[in-house]
Parts: sequence; structure tokens; C-alpha cells
Amino acid sequence: MYNIAKVAKGEILVYFNSIFDQLCKLGADSELSVKNGAELLDRLVKDIVSESAASYVSILEAPPEFDGDDKVSLGENSHLPTAFSLPRFIPLLKERIWVINPFTRQFLVGWITLLDSIPDLELVTYLPDFLGGLLKFLSDQNSDVRVATQTCLDKFLNEIKRIARIKKGILESKRSKEGAKRKRQDSIDSESINPDFEEGDELDSNAALDDDDDGSGEDWIPGQDVEINYKEILQILTATLDSPLEEDCLLESLRWVVEFLDICPEEVLPFTPKILAHMLPAMASTKETIHQAATRVNTCLMDYVVSLSDDSELSQPPPPAQPPQHLSTSRLPVLGEKGTEGNNSNRASLSSSRDLDLRSPTPAQSRSISTPADINITQTQADLDYAAAVNSLTLLFLNDHEATRVAALTWLIMLHRKAPRKVLAFNDGTFPALLKTLSDPSDAVVTKDLQLLSQISRNTEDDYFANFMVNLLQLFSTDRKLLETRGNLIIRQLCLSLSPERIYRTLADCIEKEEDVEFASIMVQNLNNNLITAPQLADVRKRLRNLETKDGQTLFVALFRSWCYNAVATFSLCLLAQAYEQAYNLLQIFGELDMTVNMLIQVDKLVQLIESPVFTYLRLQLLEPEKYPYLYKCMYGILMLLPQSSAFAALKNRLNSVSSIGYLHAAPRT
Repeated sequence: MYNIAKVAKGEILVYFNSIFDQLCKLGADSELSVKNGAELLDRLVKDIVSESAASYVSILEAPPEFDGDDKVSLGENSHLPTAFSLPRFIPLLKERIWVINPFTRQFLVGWITLLDSIPDLELVTYLPDFLGGLLKFLSDQNSDVRVATQTCLDKFLNEIKRIARIKKGILESKRSKEGAKRKRQDSIDSESINPDFEEGDELDSNAALDDDDDGSGEDWIPGQDVEINYKEILQILTATLDSPLEEDCLLESLRWVVEFLDICPEEVLPFTPKILAHMLPAMASTKETIHQAATRVNTCLMDYVVSLSDDSELSQPPPPAQPPQHLSTSRLPVLGEKGTEGNNSNRASLSSSRDLDLRSPTPAQSRSISTPADINITQTQADLDYAAAVNSLTLLFLNDHEATRVAALTWLIMLHRKAPRKVLAFNDGTFPALLKTLSDPSDAVVTKDLQLLSQISRNTEDDYFANFMVNLLQLFSTDRKLLETRGNLIIRQLCLSLSPERIYRTLADCIEKEEDVEFASIMVQNLNNNLITAPQLADVRKRLRNLETKDGQTLFVALFRSWCYNAVATFSLCLLAQAYEQAYNLLQIFGELDMTVNMLIQVDKLVQLIESPVFTYLRLQLLEPEKYPYLYKCMYGILMLLPQSSAFAALKNRLNSVSSIGYLHAAPRT
């Protein structure tokens, strides 16, 4: 076979598939002599393919009037099929690419690299047919296979980037010519109103414009007509992301996705839900290279999604027509001339449209909108499946890694901020998952979850907010441990993001209707402790202390109704609102109650809070017994309720320090 190939040279390309198939099998033969012979023949066939594959026409295909060397010139007989056919070879390669033998894999990588190096074949066009199997080679135990495969993949990626740059350059050149043509047309239009303008000049100008439309003068650039199927390549890459155990494959797929976000982000966008489902777990990888690659993909993808037009921009009427800019400039003239130009113009418009689909627009160009037609095109090209993305992110709440769960919530926050009408409604399945996530063991996850819930509540009607508060209370009711361990964190985070007064009013209204008295008492106690101590509630405390205003009165009444479920909390609320007479009346009722250990503990905590900065105004008011007589009675009443304890001693010392002032005011005047 070696001798035949040496003599026949290009003629053996007619039987290339059969030769390749046998060489592929012999390369893995256990007999060393057979393997050496196969390698010798393989080198010869590679030389023949490199020299003749792109142009050689077999004698069998040549017309009878030609003979000799004339039969092999494709330049003179361009309509004749070449002896080597890449479309005929690809199915065989597609079948063989899934082998696991390292010698066969090395053989295949060598041939793929060779065929890709032949410019006229454009093997990159068929990349989706064998990319999936080629990526698997990166997990081979043989280091030579891995190195050769990595080099081959790097060449393919660089070629794709080069083709994208060429197409982008051609598109920019067309856009520049469109602008120049438009300026000349405007100049002609302005001169047409001049009575001195000659008809012959107009004809000359029109002829010049027609010459510009003729693209025959443009130089052909290698790669400008190569079609890359980004969609199929991305399908393979996203499928490979689902193989976390094959770290090298995962790392390479992430690298390609990052590059595609730079080359053709609009093609990556429809795959966002799948990418998120596999990329966010990779961010928690213990392998630093994978973690960094996944983080880079996450950053680039989020930046691109953020750069897209949001709901508010798309819902607004289109702006008045302006001189087209950026991406839309080349699209409008081509589409507008389609019906009036000849066949050449139609072909140009199809080529231009194809270039537009394959180029890599910047975010600013993606948002460049000049007419209603362009708005529709932009929305069609860059459309994210929000429902699928939210579903993928919600499923990641079950992931074991904190970093993945935090990243998923960060994405949901961004998506909801961008398109609140499309993301997260109260009646969909996401809301219960968000509530359940409040029980997450990670404080960072709970904080992000509360940030998202607050953002949803801010952008919805009061009914949603009320339902949110009801569901939150139900969650606390069924999960008392959550209330005990995370209650303060949840309430304070919500108050940080939303109106604290609105939260407390709504919760108070819900608690007032609560049938579980025990839970209502515990919940009121928790809310009361936060009301007194939380910095986020400083404005609410200030409003409560001002009962002279209507707002302060209505707030006090709203809280008082539900605070009645807990006696000590109600007493604390009265002290906070400076309703000392009401507080003293409550103390009279305390005497009729069975003072349980829990109540005594609450009173003990209240005494400690009285010593805190929040009640500084109260301690100063002890200096004015005539003005605040019921305050004294309240303090001594608490003292009488307390057993002998550290709290009793602290309050007694406080009262003793001002008792002489009380005696001074109580002494009769002469």
C-alpha cells in the first residue's frame, strides 16, 4: 500500500476514507512491526493530503478531452469535484472520535491538526461534529494525548477568534462606507434645490453612488466566508460542563465559553440557564484553576446580561428616528435596499445579515436603537429565557456549597432588578423556596435571600407584602428553632432593606389575628427586643416617643394591640413611648398574674435594657419626679416584682442615686 500511494499520490485520495479507517485500526495494533508500517504509510498519506487535498481532481472525474497534468488543475476545472471530500470524510471522523485507545486518539488528533492546517478545507466549519469527542481526549491518561489535544483545541479557538475579527472588520468597513454614501446622498439632496444645479452633475453623482454599491472592488480576505455554527458548539460545551469529574474537560469548556462571550455574546445568551446550572457549582470547586475559570465566566456573563436593555427600556416607545449608529447602521440600508436592488444587492444583503449574526457586538452596540424595526431585531437576537434561568438558579438552593447558593441568589437579585415583571412572582414556585432558604445554615445565604425578598416586596403591591409577612410568620410558627436562632437576623435585615415601620405595622396586624397565643407571645417578645435594641429601628423608636403627633399615636395603638399577647413587652412599649401612666396601670395587672419564670426572666432583661443607651432619656427623667411621677412608680413597681438578684441590685442602686431628689421634691414647702 505504501508503494502504491507513493506512485499514485493524489489518486489515492479517492479512497481516503477506506485508507484512513484501516490506518486508524492498525495504529492501535499490538504487533510492533504492524504499527511501525502503519505509521510509515500514515506519514506518506499525510504528505499527499497536505499537498493535494484542497485541489486535486482525479483522472476518473476529468473530462475526456483533457489528459496529463491538465486533468489535475482545479483552477481550470473548478466545477469538477476534488478527489478528497471533507463532507464525505466527516461522518467517519465523527464515528471514530469516541474511541478510548490512546494510540488511536493520538492518531486522530494528528489528522485533525493536519486537516485544520490546510486553509482551503476550512475544517473549523465541521467542528461541532467532533468537538465533543475531542474534549474527552483531555481526560486521557496519556499525557502526550492531552498535550496534543490541548494544542489542537487552542488552534481551533484562535481560528474562530480570527474569523470573528475578520467579519467584524468587514462589517465596520461596510458601515463606514454606508456613512460616506449617506453623506454624499445628503449633499446631493441639498444641492438638488439649487436652480444652478445641472442635470448631468446629478447623473454623475448617482453613477458614483452606484459604483459604491458594487462590491467587486473589495479584496477577498481568507476566512470572511467561513461559517461557524456557534449554536451547536455551545450545545456541546454546555453538555461538557455537566461532567464535573472530568476536570480538564470542564476547564476547557469554561475557557471556550468565556471566549465566546467576547466573540458572540448574543449566541451564548440562550444557553444561560444551562450554563448557570453547571457553572455556579464549579465556582465552589476545590481546584483553584476551575474556581477561577468559573468565576470569570460568571462575571463576564453577568456583565453581558446587565448590559442588555431591561423591561423599562423595552416597554417605552421608540425614540424619534436619528442618524443610525453602531450596529444598526449597516442593517437598515441593506434591508431597505433589498426590494429595489438587483441580484447582486440581494446577495450582499444576505451576506451582510449572515455577518451580523456571527459577529461579536459590544454591549453598547447591542443597545444601539434607531428605529422600531431595529428594536424588534435586537429583542429577537438578545433574548434571555428568564423562566428557565430562574428555575435553574432555584434548583441550586439545594447545592451543598455555600458559594454556589450565594451566587445563585446574587443572580436572582440581578435578574429581578433587571426584569421584575418576568422574575419571581408570589404565586410561582420560587417564593416558597426563598422562604425555605431562610433556614439555611449560612448567614451569608440568609442575608442574600432576605435582600432578594426585600427587593421583591419593594417592587410589588401591598397585597404581596402582606402575604410575605403572613408566610414569614407561618414559617416562624412551624420552625421555632429558626425564630430562636435567626429571628433577630431576619427582622433586622428586612428592616435594613424595607420600611421598618411598615414591617412592624404589618406584623402587628398579622399577630393580632394569631390563634396560637403561645407563638404570638414569643413573636412579640422577639419583635420588642429588636424594637428596643436594633439600630435599624431608631426612627421607629423616635416616632413612638412622640405621642403628641398623630403618627406616633397611630403607631403606638397599632403595636399595642398585638403587644398585649406579652405582658412584659407591652410594659416595655409603654416605657419606650413614655406612656408612664399606662405602664403603671399595667403593673397593677401584673399583681393579679402568676409571675412565671419566663416573665421574671423578661423583667430581668428589661432592667438590663433600662441601663442601655436606648433608655438614657428615661434615666434622665428620673431627675424630674414632679414632671414624671408615674415613672417613679413604674421603676419601684418593677423593683417590687423582682426577686433578690443582680437585676434587683442594679435597679435599686439606680433609684437610690436619685432618691434624695425625690425626697427634696416630696418635702412640704414653708
